[in-house]
Amino acid sequence: MVEDCEFEVPSWEKIYAMLLHLAQRIRKSGFEADVIVGVCRGGWLPARVLSDLLGNPRMASVKTEFYLGVVQAKGEPRITQPVSVSVKGKKVLVVDDVTDGGKSLCLVKFHLHELGAEVKTVTLYYKPWSIITPDYYEKTTTRWIVFPWETRETVRSVIEKFRKQRKTIEEAKKKLIESGLKHRLVEYFIEEFGEEKK
Repeated sequence: MVEDCEFEVPSWEKIYAMLLHLAQRIRKSGFEADVIVGVCRGGWLPARVLSDLLGNPRMASVKTEFYLGVVQAKGEPRITQPVSVSVKGKKVLVVDDVTDGGKSLCLVKFHLHELGAEVKTVTLYYKPWSIITPDYYEKTTTRWIVFPWETRETVRSVIEKFRKQRKTIEEAKKKLIESGLKHRLVEYFIEEFGEEKK
């Protein structure tokens, strides 16, 4: 249940520091990617920052669909947008924000291998139950990570979950704020969602 779930809310500064450390480790390993592929949507921003930190402007994207909301997933992931450039014979660094179950990262890696790429994977966070361990990751966690780029959808998901469990918006708000989300943002999005229903 969401109210029992532990959240981690990393700041932009913490994320940047994590990506800087990952870039140093990637360089030290000797892997030089021809292309950096961000997994949509969570991997886009980390991929862009790694592109800058690694001095590699050659970027592409691939999209999988898996998660419905906070601590809620559906069936098997699927590629909904294949990689946006040719990767045949290229070294590819696949970037995502978190490896949770690992199925979507496995799918992307398989997709790129099928297209003839040599693939390394990198995520900010790795969860110990994942079926794949990224080649590079910064932190192991069992918490639900709320990245700055998904605050709105997290607030919406938590509120919907609390409503389904016949809990109040005030209880949802308290959980979100205690988890580390900014009070003003939580209030803003709750008000926005209320306006949507009018």
